[in-house]
Amino acid sequence: MRYLTLSLVVIAAYASTVSAQDLQPRAFSPAPVGLNTVLVGYALSTGNGFFDQALLIENAKGEVHGVTASYVRTFGMFGNLAKFSAVVPFAWGDWEGKLDGVPASTSRKGFADPRFQLAVNFVGAPAVTLKNFTTYSEGTIVGASVMAVVPLGQYDPAKLINLGSDRWAIRPRLGFSSRMRRLTLEAMADAWFFTRIAEAYGQTTITQAPVWALHGNVIYSLRNGVWLGVSGGIATGGRTTVNGVEKDNYQHNTRFAGTLAVPVNRRLSIRFFYINSVKTALGADFDIYNLSLQYTWGGGF
Repeated sequence: MRYLTLSLVVIAAYASTVSAQDLQPRAFSPAPVGLNTVLVGYALSTGNGFFDQALLIENAKGEVHGVTASYVRTFGMFGNLAKFSAVVPFAWGDWEGKLDGVPASTSRKGFADPRFQLAVNFVGAPAVTLKNFTTYSEGTIVGASVMAVVPLGQYDPAKLINLGSDRWAIRPRLGFSSRMRRLTLEAMADAWFFTRIAEAYGQTTITQAPVWALHGNVIYSLRNGVWLGVSGGIATGGRTTVNGVEKDNYQHNTRFAGTLAVPVNRRLSIRFFYINSVKTALGADFDIYNLSLQYTWGGGF
């Protein structure tokens, strides 16, 4: 029987901002209903942070470590495959730079904001059991999802750097995938919408415009369930308004990512993920290295 690889929401816990570049492939991959998957991942993020220009911060750099615990459940919704996922991140890291021309540094350790997602494949991926899934032939799939980032992470308005964001973030996504033998092509469009931060650093109120993003993935399946993925994406928007004053910080960024998934056995697999900032006109410029372990059970598997 072929190996099953679920697409999980695995986000590295870095800084306090939401990344519009969620480039992990197989977001709408098919799977039988009734499966449960748990995943534990470790991520290292290095690079510069993104701060409002009014804060007079220069040469800001950080190294953030994150551990994520994730759960995914597949089920049927109106005859189609659906997935629910939850991610709880814990992070610790160090930052350094110049604040008003004076060298400064700080460290943080604690929980970042958890994430919850509901995804439905409404074309090309019916809700089937494992027995029927073995005869399923993957072709073109169209799906949609919505993710919510809940502001439960560590946050203190008296501190400039926080692991939590003190605001809700909602990301709707529409995407499709098409498989041709060993090759799978994916394309997705999504947007991040943010609520207001009523009490931010310096007793400020911050609102942020939506961030719009396009992503594409090319996946090649090797033997014994091993697969490789190459991803790219662009994101624009996200201009902020501080105390009613609009800032000149419109973002336009390009990212690149690579993924390698290797099954250990029918239930267990290992995934390596890397994301790089190819071009950062304004925003966080970082590299993320992620290693995760995935275990699947249920649904007759």
